[in-house]
Amino acid sequence: MNSKITVFGSFVVDLMGRSPHLPVPGETVKGSIFKMGAGGKGFNQAVAAHKAGADVTMITKLGRDTFANVALDTMKELGMDTGHLFYNETEGTGIALIIVDENTSQNEIVVVSGSCNTITKEDIKTVEDVIKASKYVLLQFEVNADANERVINFAHENGVKVVLNTAPVQPIEDSLLAKVDIVTPNEVEAEALTGICVDSLEAAKKAAKVFFDKGVKEVVITLGSRGVFISSNGREEIVPSFKVDAIDTTGAGDAFNGGFLAALAEGKDVWEAARFASALAALSVQRLGTTPAMPTREEIDQFLKEHSA
Repeated sequence: MNSKITVFGSFVVDLMGRSPHLPVPGETVKGSIFKMGAGGKGFNQAVAAHKAGADVTMITKLGRDTFANVALDTMKELGMDTGHLFYNETEGTGIALIIVDENTSQNEIVVVSGSCNTITKEDIKTVEDVIKASKYVLLQFEVNADANERVINFAHENGVKVVLNTAPVQPIEDSLLAKVDIVTPNEVEAEALTGICVDSLEAAKKAAKVFFDKGVKEVVITLGSRGVFISSNGREEIVPSFKVDAIDTTGAGDAFNGGFLAALAEGKDVWEAARFASALAALSVQRLGTTPAMPTREEIDQFLKEHSA
C-alpha cells in the first residue's frame, strides 16, 4: 500500500517570546522567555506527520542565510529527507514573530514568508516525480498562490489526493477548490470562505454544504476546544477534543493537520484520523513551541490508550 505523503508549504524560523499579556498598540511589554526554532505551517505539519511515523517528503524554499540552517539542522536531527528543498539566492528565509501570553496561552503572530513566497514553475517541475509517487499531498496558504495552484493541478491530474489546510486564509477560486479532496479550515477560515459563522453543528453543516457545492469531497473544520466537525459520505458529526491544560497553543492546527495526514496515509478513515490528530494536537499544546512540541508516535499511541474510554 502506498503510504507516502508530500507536504508542500512554508518554512519560517519562529522567533517566540512569552509575556504576561499581549501588548496593545504602542505598548512595550517585558517578556520572560525567548526561543528560536524551526516553524512555518508546512514545516510544522511535515514534522508532526514524520514524528507520528509517516513517510514524509517536505518541499519548501529557503534563502542562502543562517536561518536556512535552522531547517536543515532540524530535518537532519529528525532523520527527514532534505533532498527536495529549493533555494532563493537573493530573498531571505521566512520568519515568524510570535508573542505568547503566558497566562492565557493565546498568541499573536506576524509571518514574513521570504523565499517560500518565491516558488517557481521550474522549482515545481523538479519535484513532480515526488508528488506523483505520493498518496496524499498537503498544502497551506503560506507560499505564493500560483505555486499552490500548480501543485494542486498536477496532483489532481495524477490521482494524488489533495488535502488543503486553508491557513492563513485567503480567497481561492472555485475551480481550484473542485480539485481538493479534503479541506481542513478552522472555524474562522471556514467563515471567511463560506460566509457562514460556524458557531453550532447546524452552522458547520451549512458551511460544509458550501464547500461541497464548490466540488470539495470531504470537509473537516477544526473548532479548537470544541473538537472537530467532519462531513464525509453523508455522515456529519463533531469529534470531541481531548481536555488538557494547554500552555502554548501555537501550532496546534499544524499538529492536527500533520497527524491527520499521517493517519490517513496509514489507511485510517477520516473519523479515526481526526481522533489520532486530536491526540497529537492535545499533546503538542502542553509543550512550548511548534516543531519541538510535536509528540512521537509512542507518545500518541500511549495517550490514545489512556483515553480509550
